[in-house]
Amino acid sequence: MRFSASIILSGLLASGAVAAPVATQKRAAVLSKQSYSQFQVSSTAAGNAQAEVMKAFPIDMNDLANVDPADQKVISDARQVAESAEVDTGGFNEQIKADSSNDALAVGKTKNKVLKLQLEVMDLMISQAQGKDEADKITAEQKKLDTNIAADKKNAGKTSADVTKTFTG
Repeated sequence: MRFSASIILSGLLASGAVAAPVATQKRAAVLSKQSYSQFQVSSTAAGNAQAEVMKAFPIDMNDLANVDPADQKVISDARQVAESAEVDTGGFNEQIKADSSNDALAVGKTKNKVLKLQLEVMDLMISQAQGKDEADKITAEQKKLDTNIAADKKNAGKTSADVTKTFTG
């Protein structure tokens, strides 16, 4: 007796022995472009910067392969702005130089570094999950992030200052 391949395949599919491929689709964008003053995390006490960043940028870290490209762009752009808030005119470096005795600015800078680095790691992880090899960059940036998260936790409860009045990025 001869069986055709299509009859055998039909039987396997019907019995569940062969799973049909499940199509995944990109999720709709969940983030929107905001000004630095809207997403910065330096205006609250130290100790919880990473959780504050994750709350401000609520993407599904368990399904990075399906992050909408618009969300990745928001994350990437926000990271660049956070970097500017550290180094550009009116940013943390300039304000700390002008008032080195203001410990709250140093605490705020650390929280801003957590913001900047968490966004960088998220951006790289999304690219990695979507097929681009970013493993070395993720490792390097995660190490910096871990250092700054530890510094933020060490500062837990300390007053933090932002640069939203001096930085216009």
